[in-house]
Amino acid sequence: MNRFISCAFISSFVLASIGSIAAEPDSSFDGPGFESFIPPDVIDFSTVAELQSRMSDGSVTSMQLVQRALARIGAIDRNGPALNAVVEINPDALAIANDLDAERAEGRLRGPLHGVPVLVKDNIDTGDSMQTSSGSLALVGRPALQDAFVVQRLRQAGAIVLGKANASELAGFRDWGIPSGWSGRGGQVGNPWGTELPVCGSSAGSAAGLAAGYAPLAVGTETNGSIICPAYYNQVVGLRPTLGLLSQAGIVPLSSWQDTPGPMGRTVSDVALLLGAMQGNDERRADMPPAPGGVKDYHGKLNASSLLGKRLGYPLYRGDGSLTIDHPHFKTLAGRLERAGATLLPVDMKIPLLFAEQMTVLNYGIKRDLAAYLQGRPGIEVRNLADLIAFNRNYPGEEGYGQQLLEDAQALDIGESAYWETANKLRDESRKVLDVAHHVHQLDAVIDLSGGQLQGVGAQAGYPGLQVSAGQDAARQPVGLYFLGLPWSEEVLLSMGFAFEQSAN
Repeated sequence: MNRFISCAFISSFVLASIGSIAAEPDSSFDGPGFESFIPPDVIDFSTVAELQSRMSDGSVTSMQLVQRALARIGAIDRNGPALNAVVEINPDALAIANDLDAERAEGRLRGPLHGVPVLVKDNIDTGDSMQTSSGSLALVGRPALQDAFVVQRLRQAGAIVLGKANASELAGFRDWGIPSGWSGRGGQVGNPWGTELPVCGSSAGSAAGLAAGYAPLAVGTETNGSIICPAYYNQVVGLRPTLGLLSQAGIVPLSSWQDTPGPMGRTVSDVALLLGAMQGNDERRADMPPAPGGVKDYHGKLNASSLLGKRLGYPLYRGDGSLTIDHPHFKTLAGRLERAGATLLPVDMKIPLLFAEQMTVLNYGIKRDLAAYLQGRPGIEVRNLADLIAFNRNYPGEEGYGQQLLEDAQALDIGESAYWETANKLRDESRKVLDVAHHVHQLDAVIDLSGGQLQGVGAQAGYPGLQVSAGQDAARQPVGLYFLGLPWSEEVLLSMGFAFEQSAN
């Protein structure tokens, strides 16, 4: 496991440098289906639309979907390859499924996700008996008092919270030397496509659980790459929405300046459905431009012809100085986009190196925001970052991992004005790169290979990004395309991503 991707916030130039690292494929590995551990079932990798059709005609029930998910988790996650993608099962999942089946029989459907299992990342509050720990044993105690805002939305749409997905501890912000996808509570997440492949973080369990066929949908969170990167390495679809489209309420924070939940699935269509169910916020972000009014039907606007006539910019150069168009993966994907009717334009983007600014924002953010979050979590021993650091010293765990990132954050002593000056610089310089490219070249979106240098720029700008899987290369390494748009362009990005996905057929 490459340890340079241990942190959810890792800078895009580092991600770009590891994207081509390949190890010898494990020929004995039979993921992601894992037929040697559990006989396959047609519902294992079905889309939400297919599952809804089967539940409507009575060929499967929500109860059976949950039972099958539990069987796969038992055979693959707890035993066999032991992927450790799920840290906790919802003990009420079967009872909830039974109630939803009864409602369906009476002709009452709550929404588009009625009866569909969903995995929720372990840093998102659920007002039930499950823990919300962000992977840290220090945060294990009394469960959250109420659902996070996005979880409330999911339940209103009829979704079943199947369980909590394992994640990099504290969004990967504990120590540089900890592998990506590891947490003290859940252990190391494995990639269902091969033991030699990274899982990336911090939404590693959400992505791996999707790829392994546990559930068709999962919710992740992102600060800087935490949805896009694991979606890429686990070959699923992930969307980082515009900052402020979805609520941060009830999520263990790394930095309120950048944190956002986001939908993950195996298809763009499923991600569009999940985003539609999750949309809405309980407070307005003053640092973002006003959102267009009204509820969006992201799924209904998907169009397989939506790439026709679109202008897509891409970075002229990669992080290593080579021409992007010369990369064999990008050349192949560019051909697909052009055959679908898009015009591709190379753009000489000057990607700002803002690592110091990003670290200042994150250090200050976790110190301030974690303490604020913990005020709403009675029954947990730690009340602030200093308490958490003390807990880790007292209970270092068998691995003996350090906590240098946490200690650096605790030691940071700057005032609010210095913080906001740094945060605004980070946001403004990241936005400038994208705003200028869109304006000068009249672009509909910017694209790049997933894991490239634009991932960090988009997250720091607070702009929406979409990772769409494009399969594997001859060495079994993942190939993915990253779409990056201006604020509130999720509808356009999803439709283009859907058209790109369909172009493979």
